[in-house]
Amino acid sequence: MGHIFEPDRLHEIARSAMGLPFDAMVDKVAQGLAEAYSGHINTEIDWVFSLVAGATGVLTIFHGSLTEYVILFGTPIGTEGFSGRYKLDIWDFVITGDMDTYTEECVGQAIHTGPGEGALLRCGQVKGYTASRDCWMLEYGRGNIPSCLPVGVGDALLSAQDVRTVARTFKTYGKAVCRELLKGKI
Repeated sequence: MGHIFEPDRLHEIARSAMGLPFDAMVDKVAQGLAEAYSGHINTEIDWVFSLVAGATGVLTIFHGSLTEYVILFGTPIGTEGFSGRYKLDIWDFVITGDMDTYTEECVGQAIHTGPGEGALLRCGQVKGYTASRDCWMLEYGRGNIPSCLPVGVGDALLSAQDVRTVARTFKTYGKAVCRELLKGKI
């Protein structure tokens, strides 16, 4: 089974949750995903800290497989960091708050992504970014997902030395991958 998620549909789901209070926004995204991708979405919300390349936020994994992931990522207080360079494409659909980025191809230009807008980090590209206070986004990755795990847990393991967060990340993602493999989804 190949890719099952479509960025345009995910963008619609993210936009449908705009303007809602936090808990209602999370529920709306989870329900929208479950309706659109029945059998491939975990609607149990389990927040895990995300310490990635200098940025700190929280995430919950709606879908995890070897070739795709869908998460809700954000921060109530804002954050700033480096994207990482990956062997996959990553779409971010901002639901609330703002994200500003710049790339190594265009270091003198800030790119603004506000509520209802999307941003794409192409395979091999990097960017610096800042997420505003109360910035929440639906994020979709497509490609070699295991290849991004070293960046995804590197700060937690090597800098913060937070083994618990690393273990929770691997446990949550690992369970999702196993569920999908049992369905024939790589």
